[in-house]
Amino acid sequence: MQTLSPTSSRVSYRPLFALPVIVSALGFFVDVYDMLIFSIVRVPSLQSLGLSEADVSKAGTFILNCQQAGLLVGGFLWGVLGDKRGRMSVLFGSIITYSLTNIACGFVQDVNTYAFLRFLAGVGLSGEIGAAMVLVSEILPKAIRSYGSSMVAGIGYLGAGVAYLTVEYFNWRTAFWVGGGMGLALLLLRVSVFESGLFNRMKTDHKSVSRGNFLYFFSSWPQAIKYLRCVSVGIPTWFIVGILATFANEFGQELGIAEGIKPGRCVMMIYVGLAGGDLLSGPISQWLQSRLKAITGLLIFSALLSGIYLFGGIHTASGIYTVCLLAGFCTGYIAMFLTMVAELYGTNLRNTATTSVPSVVRGTLIPMTLLFQALKPSMGALVAAGLLGAVVYGLSFWSLSQMDETFGKDLDFVE
Repeated sequence: MQTLSPTSSRVSYRPLFALPVIVSALGFFVDVYDMLIFSIVRVPSLQSLGLSEADVSKAGTFILNCQQAGLLVGGFLWGVLGDKRGRMSVLFGSIITYSLTNIACGFVQDVNTYAFLRFLAGVGLSGEIGAAMVLVSEILPKAIRSYGSSMVAGIGYLGAGVAYLTVEYFNWRTAFWVGGGMGLALLLLRVSVFESGLFNRMKTDHKSVSRGNFLYFFSSWPQAIKYLRCVSVGIPTWFIVGILATFANEFGQELGIAEGIKPGRCVMMIYVGLAGGDLLSGPISQWLQSRLKAITGLLIFSALLSGIYLFGGIHTASGIYTVCLLAGFCTGYIAMFLTMVAELYGTNLRNTATTSVPSVVRGTLIPMTLLFQALKPSMGALVAAGLLGAVVYGLSFWSLSQMDETFGKDLDFVE
C-alpha cells in the first residue's frame, strides 16, 4: 500500500451537517423507497394484472430476482465507474436511471415488462448507497466517521416507511411515480455537492495507480477470501427482508394466523427498525471502539429474532409485525458494515468494493429465493426458511471472526 499525503486530524462535529452528508442521506432515502417499493406492492400489483394467488408467488419471485440481478450487475458497473470517474458521476448516473425506470413501472401491463423494468431499476439502484458511504467516509474526519455513516443509513431507511404509507393512501402505480419523482427532484440538490478530496488528490498524486480494477479482488486467494467475507457479513440483511418479510403471508398461513399478514407492512416495520438500529450502530461502535464488536452484537440478536419469528409460536399478526420491527433494529448494522468495507480498501478501489459488495449481497437473494422455493414443497415454508437462515448466519459469524478491525483507520492510502 502507498500512503497519500497527510490530512488534518482536527475533529469537529460540524462536518456531519455538511451538504454532501445531508444529500447522501436524502439520496439513500429515495434509494430505499424505490428499492423496496416492489416488495411492498408485489401482491396488489400482480393481482391487479389478473394473476392467481399461486401465480403471484411465482411471478413475484421472478420479478424480485430480476431486480436483484440488476442490483448485482449495477454494483460492478457503478463501482468501477466511481473509482475511475469519481463518486459524483455515480450519484448522478444511478439516480437518473432508477428514477426514470420507476416512473415507467407505474405503466406496466404484463409480468415480462414488469420484470425487465425492475432489472433496469436494480441496475440504477445499486450505485447509490456505495458511492454515498464512500463519499461520506472520505470527507469526514475518522473520529466522527461512525456518526456520519449512521446518519446517512438511519435517515435513508425511513424511505421504506414512506413507501408503505404511500401505498396505503394511493394505488401501487402512483407509488412508483412518487418514487421516481422524488429521485428526479433530488438531482437539483446534487448539483451543489462537491467531489471527494481524497479521490481528487489520488488522481493528481498517483496517476499510474490502477483504479476500479474489480479483478484485483480475485488476484490472489487472500484477496478473494477478504472480499467474500465482506459479502457474507451482509447476507443476513437480505434474508430478513427478502425471505422473512417478502414471504410473510406464507409464513403467517403456516403459523395458523387467521388475520392475513401483509408483506408490505412487514417490510415497512423491518426498515423502520433498520433506521433505528443504524442510527445507534455508530454510537455503539464509537463506544466499543470497534466495528466488529458492534456488528457481532447486533447480528447475534438478529439471529435469535429470526428464530423466534419462524419457530417462536407467534399466533397474531401484531406479533409478527413486532418481531419484524425488532429484527430490523438488530439487523441495523449496515452503516457500520459498509463503513468497514470502505475502510478495508484503498482510495483507488474503495468505491468498487463498497458498491459491489452490497450489490453481490443483494444478488445472493436469487439463490436464497430459489432454494427456499425448492425446499418449501417438501419441508414447508417455516423449516425451509429456518434451514436457509442457519446457513446464512453461520457464514456471517465465521466471516466476522476472521476479519481485521478497522475502527479509526486512516483512509489516505491506495492499493
